[in-house]
Amino acid sequence: MPAWRIVVGSDDAGFDYKEIIKRDLEGNDAVVSVADVGVDADGHTNYPTIATTAAEMVARGEADRAILICGTGLGVAVAANKVRGIRAVTAHDSFSVERSVLSNNAQVLCMGQRVVGIEQARRNVREWLTYVFDEASASNDKVQEICAYEAQ
Repeated sequence: MPAWRIVVGSDDAGFDYKEIIKRDLEGNDAVVSVADVGVDADGHTNYPTIATTAAEMVARGEADRAILICGTGLGVAVAANKVRGIRAVTAHDSFSVERSVLSNNAQVLCMGQRVVGIEQARRNVREWLTYVFDEASASNDKVQEICAYEAQ
């Protein structure tokens, strides 16, 4: 299993979950570093700024994956997907989390604090860290097609 470098971020609507998940990550043996791009307890930075900052770190190779939390998980996913080379998904259940990596090679997991319970969110993150995309899989052709379209 890889030793993950993870970046986390949230807007104020996802702050509480981000803090809990960040603590979980810091205690996880599969994680070698956790970078927090905000917000802090008093922060009111808009979610697009947080999401694109985290996604850019992944795109530049400064982090392997990112976890983004907002109210629904939708806005941060839309914003993160604007960064070239990033595949961000909103997933609130185990199967979607699994397929986000195994079928789509997504590097960014987005969740909504107002949508999913904290224990499910924590479980999603734990499971997400165990999945690695297989470039020999049938899904690789589809991921490469997405990458080629983006490169146009």
